[in-house]
Parts: sequence; C-alpha cells; structure tokens
Amino acid sequence: MSLESMTESIDDGVSGFFEPIAKWLGEVVFYAVPVGGTDLPLIVAWLVVAGLVFSAWFGLVQFRKFRLAVSVVRGKYDDKDSAGEVNHFQALTAAVSGTVGLGNIAGVAVAVSIGGPGATFWMVLCGLLGMATKFVEVTLGVKYREVHDDGTVSGGPMHYLPKGLADRFGAKGGRLGKVLAVLASIMILFFGLFGGNLFQVNQSYAQLVSVTGGENGAVGSSAGALLFGILVAALVGVVLLGGIRSIASVTSRLVPAMAIIYVVACLVVILVNIAHVPAAVSEIIEGAFDPEGVAGGVLGALIIGFKRAAFSNEAGLGSAPIAHSAVRTKHPASEGLVALLEPFIDTVVICTMTALTIVIADPASWGEARAGESVGGVTITSDAFETVLPWFPYILTLAVMLFAVSTVLTWGYYGLKAWTHLFGRSSAGETVYKALYTLFAVAGSLLTLQTLIDMADAVLFTLAVINIIGLYLLAPVVKRELDRFLAYVRARDAGEEIPADPEDPEGREPVRTTA
Repeated sequence: MSLESMTESIDDGVSGFFEPIAKWLGEVVFYAVPVGGTDLPLIVAWLVVAGLVFSAWFGLVQFRKFRLAVSVVRGKYDDKDSAGEVNHFQALTAAVSGTVGLGNIAGVAVAVSIGGPGATFWMVLCGLLGMATKFVEVTLGVKYREVHDDGTVSGGPMHYLPKGLADRFGAKGGRLGKVLAVLASIMILFFGLFGGNLFQVNQSYAQLVSVTGGENGAVGSSAGALLFGILVAALVGVVLLGGIRSIASVTSRLVPAMAIIYVVACLVVILVNIAHVPAAVSEIIEGAFDPEGVAGGVLGALIIGFKRAAFSNEAGLGSAPIAHSAVRTKHPASEGLVALLEPFIDTVVICTMTALTIVIADPASWGEARAGESVGGVTITSDAFETVLPWFPYILTLAVMLFAVSTVLTWGYYGLKAWTHLFGRSSAGETVYKALYTLFAVAGSLLTLQTLIDMADAVLFTLAVINIIGLYLLAPVVKRELDRFLAYVRARDAGEEIPADPEDPEGREPVRTTA
C-alpha cells in the first residue's frame, strides 16, 4: 500500500468514526438563532457581550490605559527580581503568535465576501471590545499562576478557575473550580493537537504546494509531504524542548518579522492605490450601516464581522493567559494591560489591513465570491496582492509558513501545560507529550482529519462558556489588582518610595508555589 492510499484510508476511517460526534457537538456549540434575516451563533454573542460588560466594568480600560500598556511592553516598569520566565514583550509575542494565523489571511477574505466591506467595521469594533476581556483573563492568569521549584511557571484557566473560585466562594467554589479546570485542560489539549498543530501544518503545506506547481510540482508528492512534515516537526521539537524561554525567544523575533512582512505588503497595495483609499473607507463605513446584497442587512454585516473577530483574537477563550502567565512581574494587572494589545494587533491592525487591501484592490475573485461562487479565502487575498505584486504568492507563502510555525509552537506550549495539569509534572510525561506533538506535526502534512479539526473548534469554544463565567465571578479580584498596579505606577513615576502592598507587605509574589 502506497503512502498516499494509506493516509487516505486513515482520513476516511477517522472521519467515519468521529463525524457524527463532531456534527452533534458543532450544532450544540455553534447553535445559531435567526435574527433579522440571518443567523446569530450564540457563542459569538456570548463573547461580544463579555467584551461589552468588561469594557463598562473597567471604564474602557483598553482606551484609557493603552499608552500605559505600551510603556509596560517597552520595559519601563520591569522588575528583574520578579518570578517568571520571560519579559513582557516576549510574553506578548508568544501569545500573539497563537492567535495571528491563517484566519487573518483567509478568514477575513471570507468575512468581507459574505458580509461585504461593512463587516470590516464590526470586526474592528469586536476587536476593541475583546481587548477588555483579554485584560481580565490574563490578569487572573498571572494572579493565580504557579511558580515551580525549578523556576518554571504554569498558568491559565486550569489554575485561576479552581484557585480564584476557592478564594471567593470557599470550599464549594474550589471543588467546582477543580472540575472546570480538568474540563479546560482537556479542551486545550485536544485543540492544541488538532487545531493548533495538525491544521496549521496542513494548510501551510497546501499553500506551498499551490505555488510550486500543484500536485505535480516539486513538493506535491507524498514523499514531499512527508519531508515537509518532518522538517516542521524537527523545528517544533527542538524549540519545544527549550520550554517557554525558547518559544518566546523564537516568537519574539518571528512574530514581529511576519507582521512587518505582511503589513508592508498591505501598505504597498494601499499606496499604489492611494487614490482609491477614501472611496474604500467610505465603502466600509457605509456598508456597515447599509450593506446592499448582504443577508440580514446591517445585522448580517455585524454578525459576520463579530464572528470573524471573535474567532481570530480568542479573547475570552482562556488560551492566551497560559503564555502570559510566564511573565516576570509582581503585578498581575501589568501583564493584563500588556495583553489587551493582543486583540488590537491581531484584529484591529492585521485583520483590518487584510480587509482594506481586498476592498481597495477589488480582485476579480472577490467579486466572484460575493456573487456566490466558491472561492478560497487565501486565493482572494493572494489575488488582491497580485494586482500590484505579481510575485506576491511566494511572499504570501512565506507569511503563511511563519504564521503557521509560530502558532504550532505556541499551542505546543499551551498543550504542554494542559497535559501536565492532567497527568502531573514529570520529565518522562513531558517527553511523551513533546514526542506526541511533534508526530502530529508530521501527520499534518499527510492527513487532513478535518472532522477532528471541526470538533477541536467546537471544544475550544466550549471553553469560552466556562471561562467567561469564571471571569464574571472573579472580576472584583481584577479590579483590586488594577488599583494596586496603578498605585505602584503613580508612586514610581513620581519618584516616591513604593508603598507597601497591604495584601503583600513583604513584596512577595502574589502566586502559589508548588513542588
């Protein structure tokens, strides 16, 4: 049996077994209700409402403290004596690398095809709301993280749900939190293996094949797929063995590089078509409130935009706090402020640049997609760039590769923390996980396992339901942490003696240390 026929048999077998489960789970998690002539997925409404609530609760912290967040990222308030593994900038890039991916390239193209240019406006608004949610969950992630004896750190919903609920509601809250923590770990681990690893490798390989002559090209064979998978797996395995320090070291270089390459390409298209920019912006704003030809009218454009943003920046899903928890700081809210920049970079900047490039370039494939024809999102984006840069498909391939590798690395770390929470911390256990994760990277270029990927999406967004309930219950804790950090900033800026913290008078880390 050839390698190709064997992989097809595996794909068919897995799909046949899991398809009914994935279908049922998807219908439950992404259940949609008809509103104004279109369908509104309740999970999207759940994420958007959380953004609204937290924006109001914290007085639009994403706008009022944006400048302070930038200062923290630049290291102005760093304390090298604090526990943690990485600095604020490295924690941010590690988390951003988990959210910035193919959705920013292909997903946005699909959004402006279905929802029209106006979907861009609502996408940006949702991203701005998500900044507040991200601030809350990351502050909790650092507040309730665990610093181990070897100096490594573990954080995320599997830690702040049981500890935070126990702090606020006693033993009963702690027991509920432990159950939720196990469920959260399972969901993160499952998505990490399939959505954060296998899918990313699979799609990056598909883009590489498309620009090298297709299935008859240089890497279109089964052997080419296997070689590609082995190379990616080797890279991922080497970096993953180094832990968050190694991952952060790579992503702190990779994320800015891939963002710059992509944004510069967008700017080239925009500048070449500078005369069309006012009309494009006008089309986006007018389309947001009067979208012709969009199912559901204004509400249809709103839902499409919100859906794209919610799925892209992962605000409220509980994944990003895992990376942010490794930061060196004594003030949890400092990293919460850093984290609110994440949806801004992912959605407000990169997703908007993609949408604006497509609207300005107006490639023929975009018109075909809006007319109802089946056109891939990557194709639309690639065609938009190709109107100005005929060689851009090769640059897009490089961007896709960088996006995919950084996402695989970050989700490898997320999955490791979920694994150790479920099975305990041991060298043997962590080695087993890392070997398993690298094998999935190899499989990504050979298999699609689309059914499992669909199921992984549903599982991850189930986590949002659990996580956001916890965020609501623990919001008063976040408010106290923000007040503590702002008092510290005021004293430090004024050159005054830093006041003793009533909750931590000796200046110890507000974390729980375990063996």
